[in-house]
Amino acid sequence: MNAKEKHTKSIKSEAKRLGFLSCGVSKAGFLEEEAPRLEKWLNNTMHGQMSYMENHFDKRLNPTLLVDGAKSVISLLLNYYPSEFQNEESYKISKYAYGQDYHFVIKEKLKELLHFIQTEIGDVSGRAFVDSAPVLDKAWAAKSGLGWIGKNTNLITQKVGSFYFIAELIVDLELEYDNPTTDHCGSCAACIDACPTEAIVAPYVVDGSKCISYFTIELKENIPTEMKGKFDDWVFGCDVCQDVCPWNRFSKPHSEPLFLATPELLSFTKKDWEEITSAVFKEVFKNTAVKRTKLEGLKRNVAFSKK
Repeated sequence: MNAKEKHTKSIKSEAKRLGFLSCGVSKAGFLEEEAPRLEKWLNNTMHGQMSYMENHFDKRLNPTLLVDGAKSVISLLLNYYPSEFQNEESYKISKYAYGQDYHFVIKEKLKELLHFIQTEIGDVSGRAFVDSAPVLDKAWAAKSGLGWIGKNTNLITQKVGSFYFIAELIVDLELEYDNPTTDHCGSCAACIDACPTEAIVAPYVVDGSKCISYFTIELKENIPTEMKGKFDDWVFGCDVCQDVCPWNRFSKPHSEPLFLATPELLSFTKKDWEEITSAVFKEVFKNTAVKRTKLEGLKRNVAFSKK
């Protein structure tokens, strides 16, 4: 076994020990296929008011501009599929927001993994990314064989589904590279048919400015009135295109204690959401991703979804 194989094997083994679902590696470089796709998506203003998507176009497509001397992108998946779900008589939030904010949970694991690499292998420079920098997570994960990008533009993995977070370490270390997998969406159009706001405008194309996740999290002003009655009780994010995906029948509950939902959240009724106070918001959502909407944003979403 040569050094590259040895290092790759030990990194993947450590990633597993840290609780990651899977780990794949690809060669850092310019994402040729994604460049025209991203440009077209931005030109068609499918990012709505997410103006940050227009920034750092070159860096989004080339990790060597983010990390000096970058040679490898180590992509990692972390399961968040819950074992317990919200009360059925409740407004809904995305499953990824049930527990503690994933940014902090995953960042800690990535720091540990980078520390392991530096301790085991030596002088390796790198940076950890969790959905917080101009990195095309799904493109890199697909390139490293962790799944394929489905018609709903989520990364999907056979026998696993898509309820997981994607993160990466970009390092200046040459490793053994994985090969992409094949697309297994076939003729299925479940996600396209089920999207409440028709945001999946074509297979593999989501108009972000029509997505319930965009309206309930990213949009800072009033939600357009033409969307009234289409939210299907979602008040933070939306899981419809994942819930209907046949591959998600293979989803298994995660084993990360920090992602467990609080009993208060699971027992919330519509009345609890409608009457939420600042104190309750702080108590129930203090360390979760839901904090992003702030109390006023959440109240706006609940009022908009209310029948």
